[in-house]
Amino acid sequence: MARKDNAATAANPGRLKQIALTYQMTRKADSKIGLVLAGVFIITFGVLLGIGFAIGHPVYLGILGVLLAFLATAIVFGRRAERAAFGQMEGQPGAAAAVLDNVGRGWTTTPAVAMNRSQDVVHRAVGKAGIVLVAEGNPNRVKSLLAAEKKKMNRIVADVPVHDLIVGNGEGQVPLKKLRTTMLKFPRVLTGPQVTTTNDRLRALGDLMSNMPLPKGPMPKGMRMPRGGPKAR
Repeated sequence: MARKDNAATAANPGRLKQIALTYQMTRKADSKIGLVLAGVFIITFGVLLGIGFAIGHPVYLGILGVLLAFLATAIVFGRRAERAAFGQMEGQPGAAAAVLDNVGRGWTTTPAVAMNRSQDVVHRAVGKAGIVLVAEGNPNRVKSLLAAEKKKMNRIVADVPVHDLIVGNGEGQVPLKKLRTTMLKFPRVLTGPQVTTTNDRLRALGDLMSNMPLPKGPMPKGMRMPRGGPKAR
């Protein structure tokens, strides 16, 4: 019991510190966050306390009002903190990958499966909706990256649907803050075992590419790759 109490005591300061850091981060992007949270708490508590006086039970409704006021304040704080975080991430390289890592359970994310010299990048997520390719960068350049990666996915896992998204605020693009919602709206067509099989096949492809023996240095002039690839002995 003593160990559990000590662990709980040690965890609480960590949570409080995390909340304080989140509040400071949010305040940099949302200077009115303190007034908004105070207003939500006071209004929620005041309404329930007023109802309590009206029906003759101010104590009970007052206690309930405090609890609901804390809950409402926490919900509003969470949403505004999330909005502030997206605002700070938007336009930063790798922002889409950070969102994909927090889509939810059942999704496996592989960042930067394709990239060009201009640092336009395509990330891959696999879940019950199939394969989702998410591109971030110049809209005109990433289309070719997406097309090539989608063609490769259709060749490797032809029986799995492949969706493609471009993160941005232009026409036909998905804003960063709506990326998670958009992905969760895709219909679920795969079972858990099918998702696992798809991930295994893609992982095996990655291992094959990383372990493929390639000659070091420039290829000699006139040298051609053998047809048919290496033969098994």
